[in-house]
Amino acid sequence: MGTRFPALHQDWRHIPATAKNCAVALGNFDGVHLGHQYLLTKLARACPSAPLAVVTFAPHPKGVFRPQDPPFQLMNTGKERAKYFAPLGVENIFEIAFTPEFANLSPEQFVEEVLIKSLGVKHVGCGTDFCFGHRRLGNVDLLGKLLGAHGIGLTDIEALHDSEGPISSTRVRRALQEGYPEKAMSYLGRPWSLSGKVLHGDKRGRLLGFPTANVALGHYIEPARGAYICAIKLPDDGGDGAGKTYHGVANIGRRPTINDKVQSRIEAHLFDFSGDLYGREIQIFLLNHLRNEQRFESLNALTTQINADAQAAKEWFQLGKMTEISLL
Repeated sequence: MGTRFPALHQDWRHIPATAKNCAVALGNFDGVHLGHQYLLTKLARACPSAPLAVVTFAPHPKGVFRPQDPPFQLMNTGKERAKYFAPLGVENIFEIAFTPEFANLSPEQFVEEVLIKSLGVKHVGCGTDFCFGHRRLGNVDLLGKLLGAHGIGLTDIEALHDSEGPISSTRVRRALQEGYPEKAMSYLGRPWSLSGKVLHGDKRGRLLGFPTANVALGHYIEPARGAYICAIKLPDDGGDGAGKTYHGVANIGRRPTINDKVQSRIEAHLFDFSGDLYGREIQIFLLNHLRNEQRFESLNALTTQINADAQAAKEWFQLGKMTEISLL
């Protein structure tokens, strides 16, 4: 029997009684990296008698306050987060719509109206640097006082560190943007991936002998442009290759050789696959960065390089490295 997914609640004003009295962790949890996993494990130990839950926000507050910034999210949907919360024992996700109205709640209002009256929390956990309320005026000390007035405990948890410092979503993003998916993997505990529906393209890859599944990056962060070794998981939807995971290569970027002025995207070529992927939601895992994006003088030169990329990827897989990697 598979792991049960947490229940997702997206209206904090109407929470069913069955989802109350939880030990809740507060944060954005973008990426659900090892630091987030550590926090949730500590919280579960601090209050083992209560169901484990998460209070998070969508869209990410940074996207509300800085809409002009490029996409930066490691995860795109609550469903994605739920998949990674499930093995940690999380039973409920309270995904609060982060609107300008919500952002104006004072720290006191957030605790009284959201955590206590609506969610009916039993215990709260967060990082020691957690801030909340209008203009981030609330800190952990204030949170403890406000909760304590109602007899509710707070567990504040130091960040998980490695040799370079605290593990954070910022470090995951930086590793991806600098072209180090293996480093991002070490912070996440798994390869970084994105999910999306396969879009119709210009069939250029098919003409070059390498048909690709094209997925828009959308709100996802854009990793370093170029060619990657990847794994592609197909949905269990009854279609071609349903439920299977394929090895392959992918390109992220704008295709400078073809110069079609299409927005940046990811194009994945699946080894040993023949079938229809259009309109299906696939998950692409980045495993290794082969090279940076470059412009070739001709399509023949491009085809030669794609062949070389594919050969390099197949040799990488033949080394057995996938046996050390867990795909979720």
